[in-house]
Order: sequence, then C-alpha cells, then structure tokens
Amino acid sequence: METVIILVFVFGYLAITLEHNIKIDKLIPALVMMAISWALISLGIDSFTQWFDSANHGLVEGFAAKDHDSKMHLMEETLLHHLGKTAEILVFLLGAMTIVEIIDYFDGFSTIKSFIRTKKKSKILWIFCGLAFVLSAIIDNLTATIVLISILQKIVKDRSVRIWYAGLIIIAANAGGAFSPIGDVTTTMLWIGDKVSTGYLFGYLFLPSLICMVVPATIASFLPAFKGELEVEETEDKPKSRFSGTMLYLGLGAIIFVPIFKVVTHLPPYVGMMLSLGIVAIFAEIYSSSKFSLTEIEGDSDAHAHHSPVHHSLSKIELPSILFFLGILMAVAALESLGTLFGFASTLKTSIPMMNTEMAGTQVSDLVVILLGIGSAVIDNVPLVAASLGMFTEPLDDQLWHFIAYSAGTGGSMLIIGSAAGVVAMGMEKIDFFWYLKKISWLALAGFLAGALCFLFTRTLF
Repeated sequence: METVIILVFVFGYLAITLEHNIKIDKLIPALVMMAISWALISLGIDSFTQWFDSANHGLVEGFAAKDHDSKMHLMEETLLHHLGKTAEILVFLLGAMTIVEIIDYFDGFSTIKSFIRTKKKSKILWIFCGLAFVLSAIIDNLTATIVLISILQKIVKDRSVRIWYAGLIIIAANAGGAFSPIGDVTTTMLWIGDKVSTGYLFGYLFLPSLICMVVPATIASFLPAFKGELEVEETEDKPKSRFSGTMLYLGLGAIIFVPIFKVVTHLPPYVGMMLSLGIVAIFAEIYSSSKFSLTEIEGDSDAHAHHSPVHHSLSKIELPSILFFLGILMAVAALESLGTLFGFASTLKTSIPMMNTEMAGTQVSDLVVILLGIGSAVIDNVPLVAASLGMFTEPLDDQLWHFIAYSAGTGGSMLIIGSAAGVVAMGMEKIDFFWYLKKISWLALAGFLAGALCFLFTRTLF
C-alpha cells in the first residue's frame, strides 16, 4: 500500500510539473493526490508497520502491535495536527495577500514609480533590482515581481529590453525573499514551523541573499542589453487616490510588524497578521468613506468608492494558490506520517558523506541542500521544503534550515518555471522558456553559487 501511495504522489507531482503542457491547473492534481493519499492510508492502516509522530519528530513505538481502532485514532490525530499546521500557513498568506490587495486598491504602488528619475539603462537596472530585493522581503517575491513589472511596463516601451529587466527582477525578488520570514512561501513555512527565527534568519542569510542579487546584477551591467540610455515613456499618471502613499507605508509597516509581534508575544505569526490586517482594514474603510479623488471619469470614482476595500481585496486574492498549498502540504504530510520521508533522510545522510559538516552534534550534507536548490528550479520548491520538514529533525535555527531556506528560495531563479516570481513574469511579458535559459539562467546560477559560498562562510560566525 505504501508503494501505491508513493506512486500517487509521483504521478500527481509530475502533473504539477507539467502544468503548462497538459493544460490542467496545478491545484487540481495537488488536491486529488492529497485526498487519494489519505484515503489509501485510512483503508490500509492495518498494513503499515510504522508511523511517524510529527509532534515528537520520531517513529511511534509499537505501532504495528496496536489494534485497528487505536491506529485509526492515531491517524485522525495526525491528520488534524497537519491540518492545523497547514492552516497556520494558509491563514497567514490570506492576511498578507489581502493587505497587499488593499494597498493596490488605493493605487499605493504607484508611489514607487517616483523613485525612477534616470534614463541610463544600468542605473535603472540597479534601481529595479534594489526595489525587488527590498520589496520581496516585505510583501513576498511573487507580489514584488507583479508590482515592479507593472511599473516597468509603464516606463519601458521596448519589450525586447523589458524582458531583460524582468529576468533580473526575478533573480532579485527571489534573493530578497530568502532572508525574510515573510518574503517567500518556503521561508514562511520554515518560520511558522519553528525551524528558523527572524533574527538568525536575517543574520545567516542577508549577506548571501544580497550577494545572490548583486553578482548577477553586476555582471549584467556590462552586457550590451544594459548599455546606453532608455527612451523612457513620459506619462503623467497620478495616483488614483490621495491616500495612495499613506496606504502603501501603512500596509508595508503592518506586514513588517508581524515578526515583531511574534517575538514579543510568542504567538503564531498568523495572529499578528490578522491584527495587522484588522488595523489596515480600519484605515481602508475610513479612507474609502472619504471617497477617492480620481483624475479619471467621475462615474468610475463613484462606483469604486461604494465598494468596501476589504471585500474588494478579498475577492482578488489568489485562492487557487491557497488551495494548491493546501493540497501539496497535506499530500507531503501523508508521506511524512508513514515515515517515508524520515527513512529517505536517513538514507541520504549515510549515502552522501561528501562535504559533510558537523554542527550542533549532527552531521548534515551540504551537497544535499545544494541539490535541493538546483532541484527547486525544475520542480516546485514548496513540496521540496515541505518534504525537508519531515525528513530532518534538527533543532530551531540549526544551520541546515537556513541553508534550505536560501537554496529553495534562490535556486528557483535558474529556470523561469522554477519559482512563482518567474512564472508570473513569464505570463506578464510572454517570456520564452529557452530565451530565459540562454540569457538569464547562467546569471542566476552564478548568483546562487556565490551566495551559497558566502553562506558556508557566514554560518561559521554563529
């Protein structure tokens, strides 16, 4: 039965990877393989000889000798445990997505466009890379990419030039998301799972992430694509609301407040995110009732002003992504519960002794984590990190978790389909897979390896 469950996961995972080829949204195979996996576990519970207790990070003693009712009760408790942990991540993401949509409702991101006051291609490159690096650490790498490419489309008319900028934005956004607990879904998973803390995450990964962004941007500055000046499109776009700047800074500040709230109260991050969402929503409702001073058609102004900003923002969040995370995390939880991932991790540790380093009394293979980073460029990094949570039992802030956060967060830049930021940029600019592979992938690889080497040095300081 265990073999059948593994095959279900493999075929489901393959369908997720080939999403664009088979024309089926990845949330569908994720949900299907989750439901089938747990159904097979329930039907074949008596045939399993081991069970992994996620709460205690170890195999349940004497599981094979338990009666049917005891095994079913344990399975139900385990399922509820994993659902609770998954729900923490999903509620957190829902709050963050809603805050970002509220900012966008007030056209807050238009404020960022005022930072660009040059026509020199190389300077604009650094401005966008810097903005992507900083913004992704606050509002996550996916949203930062959407915002910056939207601004880029208003500034750069030539698409052949724009896609070069988009490629570097992907690298910078993924690098910026790696050192922040709210910058990337995988980093958020590790943070909520009590594998990394905010302070150590920043200490371990800020410099490697910065180098991961700086090295490709520096190399790109010397490429012909970034020589000379741009024909910048002069537009007189003004923010659609007089509260645009206020809501931008309020929203970003509210998201930054969440890690501080966790440190002070020791409550799960989603509690702080709900508080931040509530505060932002209060101001959004107050400002919305004051009506908008739009420069566009008056009729549009009245129609927009009558909407509740919170209801409008909730209707725009990416529910397919939320359902995908639910499916994939619970499917991985099924493999974890059977002890499959725990056994696989033990095999890896003994079969790949190369480049081992002894930290906190345990041996960890750096090569495994680097391969995980490269693998995240080919397949989705969310299930890879979810699997690592079940494979390894290292304590909070062990260097392994920080290296996983870096590798999974930045490794996806090596292929345009390797990260959410890359996929959304591919859609917005119709970037060809092989163009990216030829022009951008080697820059991303250089940054990834440079950052990894930097991490191997910085971890010795902690």
